[in-house]
Amino acid sequence: LEKSLQDYFLHEFHLGDQKTTSILVTAGFPVAIQRTKLALLSHGQRARAAFLALHLTQPNFYVMDEPTNHLDIVGQEQLESEILKQEAASIVVSHDRVFTQNIGTRFYVIDNKKLSQIDLPTVYYKRLI
Repeated sequence: LEKSLQDYFLHEFHLGDQKTTSILVTAGFPVAIQRTKLALLSHGQRARAAFLALHLTQPNFYVMDEPTNHLDIVGQEQLESEILKQEAASIVVSHDRVFTQNIGTRFYVIDNKKLSQIDLPTVYYKRLI
């Protein structure tokens, strides 16, 4: 966490200075904060940086636990878009029913120590209310 945001991406992904700066700007990191140490970034900024790093590694499988917790609306939309674009298999644990419905194709719930498949998360959430 002692490296700057720019140094981390520059050294981890070997993109070159201009490409690194461009990718970070596109991901929502203005040039003015790219030299900020990772440790000094907000939780949302760190989450956005982590998802950018995931994007650059191009995984074919995600396991995510409450991935939208520290993301702002723009970050959530970017994450949804990225997951759908990657077409990677995903296991996502989330209480964000809109997010899960937007990215999911199958939905499961654990209720009374039993795993069950459900049609849509909204049906389950309405039952709880």
